[in-house]
Amino acid sequence: MKIEFVPLLQVQRDLYSIPRGPERFSAYLKTMVNSDGTDVRLPPLVAMNPMAKEHIPALLDALLALDAEGTAGRACAEAASQVATAPGNFKVGLVVADDLLGGWTNRYTAEFSHRFETHLAYKRGWLSAVIWSSVPPSLRTVREEAMAVIFRAAYVLEHGAALNLGGMLAQEGHVMARAGCSEPNLDLPDLDYTREVLQPLLQATDRPTLMVCLFGDPAARALGYPPQGLSHRACLALALSDAQPAAKRPDTVSTMGSYD
Repeated sequence: MKIEFVPLLQVQRDLYSIPRGPERFSAYLKTMVNSDGTDVRLPPLVAMNPMAKEHIPALLDALLALDAEGTAGRACAEAASQVATAPGNFKVGLVVADDLLGGWTNRYTAEFSHRFETHLAYKRGWLSAVIWSSVPPSLRTVREEAMAVIFRAAYVLEHGAALNLGGMLAQEGHVMARAGCSEPNLDLPDLDYTREVLQPLLQATDRPTLMVCLFGDPAARALGYPPQGLSHRACLALALSDAQPAAKRPDTVSTMGSYD
């Protein structure tokens, strides 16, 4: 797999320098869409909120001051060296998604699409490393996300798109562990409880079950789905824990075997 990191944070910051209103939105469309209007030229920018308020340019300023793109570029190079034999040529760009105050970005549905509905982005040859506005800026978060989108693409191209909850957990556990993620996490009793709840649901394909298992009962309350009695990001935490065998104690090893 060949990876090219493309700096996009300053592009986003320049758009926010235009006062909120039709002029900014027009500039956003002109920047994102190709000249004849038939396709998206910079797919990562689909995730940004062009009408965002001042907290987003402030976040972009913080990321630029941290040299987030320097960190992302090095992380992409490191990840690319580990998937050199995988197929595909991709460009990677950082984008800030406004899940804090953006009216058109629901964190749960947007993150679900980011993790599992990637076929159009892959077809266009782009990977979007998303920085959520609700998360304080850090170079660790940038590094993990930049690596994760590459490892996710390599996994999906090898195994195909995940079609049920078990497949999604297998994918994301592999991706998060390989990217060095330490979160989400749960204590041992909650991991064991989550495993019990998850056992009969691994073949589920319906969106309410998928969303609530992956993101927990807070997602159920936000989206109007039936709760499962699960903590925040419970099954993602379990998937990460089970994909980190070196960090597990013997009494916490999953008895389920493969999530598939």
